[in-house]
Amino acid sequence: MTKAAAVIGGGVIGGGWAARFLLNGWTVRVFDPDPQAARKISEVLANARRSLPGLSEVALPQEGRLEFCETIAAAVKDAAWIQESVPERLGVKHSTFREIQEHCASDAVIGSSTSGFKPSELQDGAARPEQIMVCHPFNPVYLLPLVEVVTTEHNTAEHLDVAQLTLRGLGMHPLHLKKEIDAHVADRFLEAVWREALWLVKDGIATTEEIDDAIRYGFGIRWAQMGLFETYRVAGGEAGMKHFMAQFGPALKWPWTRLMDVPDFNDELVDLIATQSDAQSGAYSIRQLEQIRDNNLVAMMRALKTQNWGVGALLRAHDGRLRADSPLSARADQIDDVEAPLLTVSRAVPLDWTDYNGHMNEARYLQAFADATDRFMEVIGCDADYIASGGSYFTAETHIRHLDEVHAGAKIDIYTRVLGGGGKKMHLWHEMYEGGTLLATGEHFLLHVSLETRMPTDARADIDAALRRFQEAQAKLPTPPGAGRGVGAKP
Repeated sequence: MTKAAAVIGGGVIGGGWAARFLLNGWTVRVFDPDPQAARKISEVLANARRSLPGLSEVALPQEGRLEFCETIAAAVKDAAWIQESVPERLGVKHSTFREIQEHCASDAVIGSSTSGFKPSELQDGAARPEQIMVCHPFNPVYLLPLVEVVTTEHNTAEHLDVAQLTLRGLGMHPLHLKKEIDAHVADRFLEAVWREALWLVKDGIATTEEIDDAIRYGFGIRWAQMGLFETYRVAGGEAGMKHFMAQFGPALKWPWTRLMDVPDFNDELVDLIATQSDAQSGAYSIRQLEQIRDNNLVAMMRALKTQNWGVGALLRAHDGRLRADSPLSARADQIDDVEAPLLTVSRAVPLDWTDYNGHMNEARYLQAFADATDRFMEVIGCDADYIASGGSYFTAETHIRHLDEVHAGAKIDIYTRVLGGGGKKMHLWHEMYEGGTLLATGEHFLLHVSLETRMPTDARADIDAALRRFQEAQAKLPTPPGAGRGVGAKP
């Protein structure tokens, strides 16, 4: 039977909750008196449909049914989970909880999205305080997994178990805080950074962009994959967390920030943090943690590179400078020796290109050869400007032979020659080398296509002439072994 969730308040956070439940197969009933609520949630849901399924290698359940209700009573009827996301005014929340509890099941979980109120404040005066707990998410709720679950002595173990099980079933990470505090944990941390940032701007030390750059080009990426304490454990080197704290602990007394209300830095605090750090990360040596960190950093920065955003944009710009200073920047009219196969790719194999066998994933061979094809297209004039004008080459057929293993860090070079071409057609042969070792070959047949009609058409005259120049010169070369071979055929 499909479970139902009620979302009370359909703003940014409520809409995110609705999308998270809906795309995980739940029926979702929304109550929000805002006449624009349906439009706003539909727009949030469109973004969620576009992004959330891509996090999984398995298809998500069939999407649930979305209903907009005119009353809280209709929304919460038979709901197993009720998420309150109304404005951050305690009186409004109390009146909302009273109406919810008049109509909901006694065993339903009532989670509050509050970013600041303690659960004891929310439970005050409630008919069934054991139902109400803080379930504070992070925007966008449909993508970010963290939910701070904060409870009091009124919340039963059964309600907590159901809440955690439900959140995990949505692909989220319930962080159970057993001791309540204003603003929970994450927002207190963010507030400290926010306050310091406001002073830095006010005092003319840095602009908003410079502060954001300090985060996104530096410690923000480290925090994203190891958090604060594990990052500092690695920074302590082989001596570990105690060494780090001994080295940097005195800085707590220095006027580095406006936040000078700091705990006493004593042996008791050092031992407490070192013990917890050992429990958290002691299964790994510092060298192992460094390698894990490096793997994660490379994967994240390369992901940002595909989006040309943040540190990814920085890496792309650096690639452009490296390419401009290499033979890979030449165009056809700058190449004198067109008889020899053309160097089209020269790069190292990144960490995230390897698979469970410890060598390069077969899909990355295709990517490397596709990059070689793209580079050759640039050489003959089929560049970004030409593609923007409406013409391009589409790959129609590919055959890759895997001849030797390739490992992370290997420097690979790909040489490309033209086996045939002209008019609508282009037939390329790629060879991938590490030093003098032939690692793989790729044979690719492409058709020139009009991007307007999506149909094959002759390439522009200058591109066709450049392609034929390579084809005619390289026709004198011996046919490469394996060219034209069927899959599984003997050499």
